[in-house]
Amino acid sequence: GGAVTQQTGMIIGTAIVLAYTMFGGMWSVALLDFVQMTVIMAGMLLIAVLIGGEVGGVGHVVDHAQASGKLQLFPSGGIEVWIPFIGAALTMMLGSIPQQDVFQRMTSAKNEKTAVRGSVLGGVLYFAFAFVPMFLAYSATLIDPKVFGEMVESDSQMVLPNLILNHTPLVAQVFFFGALLSAIMSTASATLLAPSVMFTENILKHFALKHMSDKQMLRTMRIIVVTFGCIVLAFALDSDASIFKMVENAYKITLVGAFVPLAFGLYWKRANNQGALLSIALGLTSWILMEILQPDTYWPPQLVGLLMSLTGMLAGSLLPNMLRRSHHSRPQV
Repeated sequence: GGAVTQQTGMIIGTAIVLAYTMFGGMWSVALLDFVQMTVIMAGMLLIAVLIGGEVGGVGHVVDHAQASGKLQLFPSGGIEVWIPFIGAALTMMLGSIPQQDVFQRMTSAKNEKTAVRGSVLGGVLYFAFAFVPMFLAYSATLIDPKVFGEMVESDSQMVLPNLILNHTPLVAQVFFFGALLSAIMSTASATLLAPSVMFTENILKHFALKHMSDKQMLRTMRIIVVTFGCIVLAFALDSDASIFKMVENAYKITLVGAFVPLAFGLYWKRANNQGALLSIALGLTSWILMEILQPDTYWPPQLVGLLMSLTGMLAGSLLPNMLRRSHHSRPQV
């Protein structure tokens, strides 16, 4: 209901992200990510202090959550409850490991130690800071249980924006929405650059354009960045799924198609190309079939895909090799 519609905002946002990603490359992404993450952390901490004071402090919120059973980590019930829980947990934990933006950062590091330390430090900070938005969202249900309780059930992703708009001063609103835009731009630029570079390096350069000069390579990457950006924009304009649902679906793909080949390729000496290809084929095929044929069963389709991917890796690597290049032949990242 604002001056800019959601669709117009998507187009403007895509244009901004495309501009600095296409011309600035990895350096612009890394530099802006650092600034944006600083803004995110500062904004969220400021709002946490303001909201915490309004609901009686952090201790009161934690005590209320514990008394309401909200701090119970594991579900209570039979296998029909545990299987979906395990599926969701594996999707968010293991599915996030083979993500292209993670390896984008690692391969951009100046050396191995920097890559390891940066990954560990980033993971620790990410884990610790994730509690801040959860604290804010639960605090909202204490401030106005009726309104925010209904919102949690109907459209939970709008809890924080409505909390900020209706229960914080203007300066806090500026910080929050600045942090929100920073988070979106940070994620968008990284996930746009990574597949464009990998598609150019690992597919076009190896199969279609083998003798490109560096200048031609750069031009091709920029074209691919714009192409992928337009595809993503078209998908976003056509979809009515929440951001969380889109992220979850993206993690499902990497869980069933990429995690097992990556993990076994790193830690199992007998893993080979045949096992990796069979793992990808079985994982993706079984997952897609389950999503189409049995989407509402208590067995999550991505969990079936993961098990089939594991089966494919073991069978393909242990059976007689039908491929010429039997051992680790890793493409450039």
